Amino acid sequence: MAEIEKKPIKITETILRDAHQSLIATRMTTEQMLPIIDKMDQVGYHSVECWGGATFDASLRFLKRGSVGAAPEIQGTALKTTKLQMLFRGQNILGYRPYADDVVEYFVQKSVANGIDIIRIFDCLNDLRNLQTAVNAANKEKAEAQVALSYTLGDAYTLEYWVDVAKKIEDMGASSICIKDMAGLLLPYEATELVGALKEAVDLPIQLHTHYTSGVASMTYLKAVEAGVDVIDTAMSPFALGTSQPATEVMVETFRGTPYDTGFDQKLLSEIADYFRPIRDQALESGLLNPKNLGVNIKTLLYQVPGGMLSNLTSQLAEQGAEDKFYDVLEEVPRVRKDLGEPPLVTPSSQIVGTQAVFNVLMGERYKMATKETKDILSGKYGATVKPVNEEIRKKVLGDDAEIITCRPADLIPDELDTLRKECEQYIQQDEDVLSYALFPQVATEFFKYREAQQTKIDAGKADTENGSYPV
Repeated sequence: MAEIEKKPIKITETILRDAHQSLIATRMTTEQMLPIIDKMDQVGYHSVECWGGATFDASLRFLKRGSVGAAPEIQGTALKTTKLQMLFRGQNILGYRPYADDVVEYFVQKSVANGIDIIRIFDCLNDLRNLQTAVNAANKEKAEAQVALSYTLGDAYTLEYWVDVAKKIEDMGASSICIKDMAGLLLPYEATELVGALKEAVDLPIQLHTHYTSGVASMTYLKAVEAGVDVIDTAMSPFALGTSQPATEVMVETFRGTPYDTGFDQKLLSEIADYFRPIRDQALESGLLNPKNLGVNIKTLLYQVPGGMLSNLTSQLAEQGAEDKFYDVLEEVPRVRKDLGEPPLVTPSSQIVGTQAVFNVLMGERYKMATKETKDILSGKYGATVKPVNEEIRKKVLGDDAEIITCRPADLIPDELDTLRKECEQYIQQDEDVLSYALFPQVATEFFKYREAQQTKIDAGKADTENGSYPV
């Protein structure tokens, strides 16, 4: 039997972004990360994901940190040899609506300037028209433009569909392709088929990202690696499994002594895990880490709900005192998804579908109330869905004479960076502040007021909390 050629599997570590986003709603702070960064830099990771996704929003909204995020501090302290990676929502950037091209380009420019080396770019509808501007901007800044396939299941999502999309991604000028399996839907032998087909169809490196939600992720990685995938995403064990990724240490040991051996030092990985374990325990004790997000839920294969979406649904229902409706909402999710053209469930489409499902259940009538974002999907403002939307629902929500967008949505959005800068100029202390305001105007404004209060040391007796003045 011929000896298999050695091909060490590369690993992207997610504990500084997706792992804690999926398990504890993106609440790990930069201060918690920094002491362990030097050891993480010694592992030999392909990259460390530390920004993008929900981190931008959470930093402003909950952690009271500015828009730059952790990237420059991580890069500037100890992570000097390992590439930094972020997740980028194409034309939606890190927000929940399409933005003008000039905002997208500026965000990419500033991300790279603040230390990001690899930008994973995806669109919640797999509408490639929404990715080209970001890809061009990343290439211009000499960053790696990785375009992600938002993996999902459905009649339209055939092997031929994925191969066709991958070929178009290669033609766009992408540096690599990621199979982004945000809900843990990719089964092991299907991974063999998909990875094999993509490796035959394109010359770009293929990365695989999945979640443990349905319990199959580690096996999926095993078969994908055997099929030729180049990179896999894992998380250090304290923040692995459940709605997060497979454990880094487990996958490293799985491939030890094989042609795919990473060569990573388990002793070093153990030290890193020991550092994060108390942070996990603290999150459990405080209730921040919900045990519901730690188990295996095979029904994920039916509901197609990604990890971050599960934790968001849990939070939404808890706020309404309706936690008993959790499984009712999960059953409503695939129905709403079908109504909206069967989009992949990934930010922001996952939030749109999830929130509408919550409304449909709590209101007792489907689409009695429709969110602005639901209306925007139905009207084409997010782009083209793979399958047609439910026309009956579209008429109920939008009326009979609604204008439907068929072009690239951003073509209808004039440059808005200068306008946004003028709107928030009184608060600007660094270039990136305009991007905070662009993505989350209200949240950013509150943060700007808070920051100013901290800097000016406002006397507690003079605080005006009603208007957002915060005492020190």
